[in-house]
Formats: sequence, structure tokens, C-alpha cells
Amino acid sequence: MSSMNKVIVLLCIAFFIQDLKAQNIVDKEVDSLYREDQFYIGVTYNLLRKTPENFSQTGFSSGFHLGFIRDMPINKDRTLAIGLGFGYSINSFNQNLLINKDNTGAITYNTLDDNTYSKNKFSSHLIEFPLEFRWRNSTATEYNFWRIYAGFKVSYRFAQQAKYIGDLGNIKFTNIDSFNEIQYGLTASAGHNTWNVYLYYGLNPVFSNDAKLNGNDLNIKIVKIGLIFYIL
Repeated sequence: MSSMNKVIVLLCIAFFIQDLKAQNIVDKEVDSLYREDQFYIGVTYNLLRKTPENFSQTGFSSGFHLGFIRDMPINKDRTLAIGLGFGYSINSFNQNLLINKDNTGAITYNTLDDNTYSKNKFSSHLIEFPLEFRWRNSTATEYNFWRIYAGFKVSYRFAQQAKYIGDLGNIKFTNIDSFNEIQYGLTASAGHNTWNVYLYYGLNPVFSNDAKLNGNDLNIKIVKIGLIFYIL
């Protein structure tokens, strides 16, 4: 099963669970101390900013995100809350930055001409820790409601891969030290019921200071734009 098919299956499961929730919520006893504890599933289009000269993204760069957020209301009406969560994310970036090794085994970076390769990308696996300030107009018995969540996310990169297929042959590297292990950025999501737009704005670079292109630091940062689905 392809990655896209897996995403579609998970989203269908999310919608099914939401429908069950909507059908049964009227039969539940009203809880004045309710919380919006939520599982989430997100899909994003990944962009790179602060890129060097002659750098370009090619194809579709995607992200898939899932996890759980604990909701902690902070006002009497329980329309304001702090959310603290734990999740997993996989992200890919198709672009023309070749990651290779020289004769000494040191990692090198060079930009490629588009007609010299059929695939060139790097991808990463992350453990995520989102922290959110949450507003919603929900109640203990109201399933359909508006929400605006804004926050900060710290991610730990535990695996990554760079892969190239082209005129130079097949090149593949994993666990590259010059990728920053810690990523962090601002987040925002807003929407009604199941459908919510999502934004992540990375604050620190993808690469560490060891990564150089033509003697200059690679200060590339990430922006993710997509949809996020919350499951109560």
C-alpha cells in the first residue's frame, strides 16, 4: 500500500470515528468538567525557505503527522485551554541539493542541474511535542464547533535519509550528522468540526553549522501548509 493510500485509509477511519461520536453524544451524561483531549492526523505540503542561490524544489514534498494532545481548560466556560501533546511525523523534500561524500568520507553539498537526475530528496522521521493555546466554542454536548489553536512545536529527529538517482548512479545515505536533531517552530490551526487548516513555520535551520554550500552556511528552514483532522 502506497503512502497516499495509507493516508486515505487513516482519514476514512477518522471520519468514521467522528460520525460515531456525533451519533452517540446526545446519549452521554453532560460533564461540566469535559476536556477536548484529541488524537490528530495531518497531511502537509512542505516548503523550504531561506534557500541558497540555484536551489529549487522539484515535485511534491509531503508530510504526514499523527499524535495525541491532552487538553487542559483554563477558564470556567472551558472555551480556553492549554494543549500538550506527543506525536510522530514523517516528511520528505524533493529538491536539487545533492548530499554526497568526498574521498575522505566527509559530507558534501552541491546543487544539481534538473536534467541530470530523476530523483533527489531527503526525508526525516520526527518525534513531536506540540504545545498549544486553544480557543473553541464547544460545550460538553456540542460536537460541531469552531476552533483556533496557536502554539509551539519541538521535534526530535531520530532518523533521516538522503537519496539520489541520476547520472552519478544511485546514492543513499542515512543518519547524516549535519542534520539538526532538534527542530522547533510556530504552529497554527483553525477550522470547524473535522476540517482544519494547519501551518507550521520553522524557526531553526534544517542543517547544522557543519553543512556548507560553496563555503556558506545552509540556513534552510521549513514551512508546512496543509490540513489537520482532530478525533475526540
